[in-house]
Amino acid sequence: MSAKNKTNRTDAGRGTRSVCLELTWPDADSVCIAGSFNEWHPSVSPMLRLTDGTWAKELVLAPGRYEYRFVVDGVWVDDPAATDYVPNPFGGMNSVLTVAASAPPSPSPRHISSRGRTTPSRLPNPA
Repeated sequence: MSAKNKTNRTDAGRGTRSVCLELTWPDADSVCIAGSFNEWHPSVSPMLRLTDGTWAKELVLAPGRYEYRFVVDGVWVDDPAATDYVPNPFGGMNSVLTVAASAPPSPSPRHISSRGRTTPSRLPNPA
């Protein structure tokens, strides 16, 4: 299982950033994200299954620091690609996602990964 965090574009009018989270879990029937950005309700942020066993979700977030976990078939799991973790009150660890206040615009439709690599967007275009 693997995961990637990517940031995309900035909405200057609202000060928000588009962040794409991905998790590779081919055998999952459902994957959601629960975190401080959605009051820890997994059903608010279901992920989209891509054809290669990867799940993806684009979130629009204001700049700040967010804690989150993936929920795979009802089981709360760590993000293996996270670079920062904090203990949670249940004896586990929450992943930490930091959304920067500003960043240079990236060419669309690409994402800038949290590891500094640029990769094509794999989410379907809702056009």
